[in-house]
Amino acid sequence: MEQLPGRPGNLTPEEDEKLRKFWEMFLRVCNVLVEETITESEPASETASRVGTATSDKPKKKRMSLFKKKKDKDGDKTPTKSQVIETIKENDPEDKWGENKTYLETLATHPPELIRATIWTMVKHDHPDALLLRFLRARKWDLQRALVMMMSTMNWRCSESHVDDEIMANGEEHAAANEKSSDPRSKKLAEDFLAQLRMGKSYCYGTDKAGRPICIVRARLHRAGEQSEEGLERFTVYLIETTRFMLNPPIDTACVVFDLTGFSLQNMDYTPVKFMIKCFEANYPESLGVVLVHKAPWVFQGIWKIVRGWLDPVVASKVHFTNNIKDLEEFIAKERIPDDLEGSSGYTYQYKEPIPGENAKMKDIETKEKLLQERELLYEEYETKTIEWIGELDATKRATIHSERDAIAKKLREQYWRLDPYFRSRSFYDRIGVIKPGGHLDYYPSQTAPAATNGTAAAVAAGETSTDDVD
Repeated sequence: MEQLPGRPGNLTPEEDEKLRKFWEMFLRVCNVLVEETITESEPASETASRVGTATSDKPKKKRMSLFKKKKDKDGDKTPTKSQVIETIKENDPEDKWGENKTYLETLATHPPELIRATIWTMVKHDHPDALLLRFLRARKWDLQRALVMMMSTMNWRCSESHVDDEIMANGEEHAAANEKSSDPRSKKLAEDFLAQLRMGKSYCYGTDKAGRPICIVRARLHRAGEQSEEGLERFTVYLIETTRFMLNPPIDTACVVFDLTGFSLQNMDYTPVKFMIKCFEANYPESLGVVLVHKAPWVFQGIWKIVRGWLDPVVASKVHFTNNIKDLEEFIAKERIPDDLEGSSGYTYQYKEPIPGENAKMKDIETKEKLLQERELLYEEYETKTIEWIGELDATKRATIHSERDAIAKKLREQYWRLDPYFRSRSFYDRIGVIKPGGHLDYYPSQTAPAATNGTAAAVAAGETSTDDVD
């Protein structure tokens, strides 16, 4: 399948230059890339091994660590962190989600090491360039606005929603245990989270004709007030994050179907709708491929006028209304459409409960730490090669370095899937065989294959620690 524009491997020279500058800005924010004082004659190899020490009285100039000499022309410089901060307007009327304020607060309250760690954790199995390019495309290749957006997302993941250390790490098995908790808040959150999974308020099934994973939202199953706002938000983030694992490169967006069959005003709830919009516009940029609003009743016309006003025009342009199975077939093959949408796939959503033992590897802290240390070395290797790529002026040499970066990115992807069972709680989609070990995908697994009634099969699936997990 052909790679879409603005993605790794399909960048114009101008976009490639933007990406290099964006990496430079990000690495500066993380203090990975720092300026140092060196002599005019010092070779780059010595610069790489010595940061910030002066050993000569010869005339000196500023140069970036590990960098080869760069052109110093007006307009060719990448803005520094302090220069970006100086131009940020905290109350910019065009700042829809308050990202400028969050950016400034993040730089003031989060150490560079935490910013770096959170962004790298966000990468997961993706190509690192692919993640940064999402922010660049979302902000129309404006470097400053892209950096502000990425830092705002980092703060949201780390300090507000606790995406990786709570939502994805705890997952469904932890929620099942907390249903019996004596703590009222924990019990309520667990019940709300699992209730939505069990009823299939939103679920993923198959792919559309463009190969995008499909997420189906059954609005008629929602009742305002039945679940807490926090419970709704956790479920939404959990499903979006889980869907990320179903993106098979070069596919990097999803198809969302809002099934409004049987919808009435009692199903309408503006608060979770606003949260969902913010997720896709502010925290998961460039993740929506198409949105299908299916069988919208006449009462939805007024609601749509309100909701459309909240949407970014780019997001709004991806929304299509389908009224029947024929309309839906323009986007999804009929044999891939679930039965409750009048398709002929033979599929009906049925939740499978967490199985004791399916997260056995998450208790093996020693192996997890070894894998994290191994991953940290790959991060550093990628950063070092990126700095070489940024500073190289020769196009041929730069292309060679870029290929070396891609090779490291492949290692990162493969290594993530060895780390994954120690890091992420198993989901419904792991249990039914959509997400398989090693990141392999089966969008249409046998509905009988993964059915297990005790912890034995789950323990085998989760596996005891293997020597293959740690190099």
